[in-house]
Amino acid sequence: MFKARMTALRERLAVSGINVALITDDDSVYYYSGYYDYLHMDFGRPTLLAVCVDGDSVLITPSMEKEMAQAAAVVDRIELWNDGMGNEWREALPGLLVGSTTVGIEPDLIPPLVRSYVDSVVSPDRLTDLMPLVSEMRMVKSFEELQIARHAGQVGVAMMDAGRSAIGESVPEYEVALSATQAGTRKAAELLNMHYNDKRMSPSIHFMQIMASGKEMTMTHHRASTKELKYGEPIFLCFCGMTNFHRFKLGFDRTFWLGEITDRSQESAYQTAVDSQAAALSVLGPGVAAEEVHRAYAEVIQAAGYEYPFRCGRATGFSFLERPQLVYGDKTILQPGMVFAVDGSVTVPGKFRAQVGDSFIITHDRYEQITTHPNALAEVTI
Repeated sequence: MFKARMTALRERLAVSGINVALITDDDSVYYYSGYYDYLHMDFGRPTLLAVCVDGDSVLITPSMEKEMAQAAAVVDRIELWNDGMGNEWREALPGLLVGSTTVGIEPDLIPPLVRSYVDSVVSPDRLTDLMPLVSEMRMVKSFEELQIARHAGQVGVAMMDAGRSAIGESVPEYEVALSATQAGTRKAAELLNMHYNDKRMSPSIHFMQIMASGKEMTMTHHRASTKELKYGEPIFLCFCGMTNFHRFKLGFDRTFWLGEITDRSQESAYQTAVDSQAAALSVLGPGVAAEEVHRAYAEVIQAAGYEYPFRCGRATGFSFLERPQLVYGDKTILQPGMVFAVDGSVTVPGKFRAQVGDSFIITHDRYEQITTHPNALAEVTI
């Protein structure tokens, strides 16, 4: 899989007239080389992947990562560096970049420390934006990626089922999050053992739970806290960062109520959210412009008298946010093999927010839903 991607990358680079690609985004380093689980810029230690059209693919990574790099990276050469020794990670770069006519970089993703050094050895007229080429390659998923996406959906469903089951009066939010995390980790371990040979890949769900209840419902990315759940309150569970299996990310959200819906105005807002997702799905499919999916969703929400919503969804993969986005202005035509998170959402400022969201694979006729959980009003009261 990684060798095929590297070959395809070199072919694209050659057509684009780029001699060397300098890849610094963690997810793209993994996408092309299979290398992961290294400490990166959070600890001031850059890892770089340089791919030469007519030469080697070279992974530049700290010497402390030697064993992992040798085990995981599918590259021609590994260059190791150590803290304070010589010119550290810069040592190998001049030999790779200086003689190249055109060097492709990821301007929005390259660490400032690395960009500063690259600018010192490569003149601006020889630098070009690599991101459109990389994002286009990553848009349509391979057979192997779609298998991982389906398994990520199973992990998400296990988390949602467990989170729902843990909801109860006086239960702290963090206990719901712990239940979901444990269920997701166990499901991921089961899938890894059944379907994959990479025993180094961790099943652990480690992204902090996005969860809100009661008056915090309008805090879109509120994290699970020590707050205890109360009868009659709405509860929001979002697994958009947690539905992450074998490094593949999905979107998955649900809104619940504990016991009963005591504020009846919330019912209509929630139903509009469900209807807006249904409208988006009525359009979703191959040959459709991304913005048209958003248009169908937004029209339902605004027709019901609610404020203009945020984007309907986004493409996902080994990154949380990939191209295209389901939003006005994105005219990308959807193709079979793309993976999307598609939401339905309504906000009543300062009072309430309802959201449902699932993930889908675009197929040749319509789509395949890979996360499932009831969303009818009668089924979301616990």
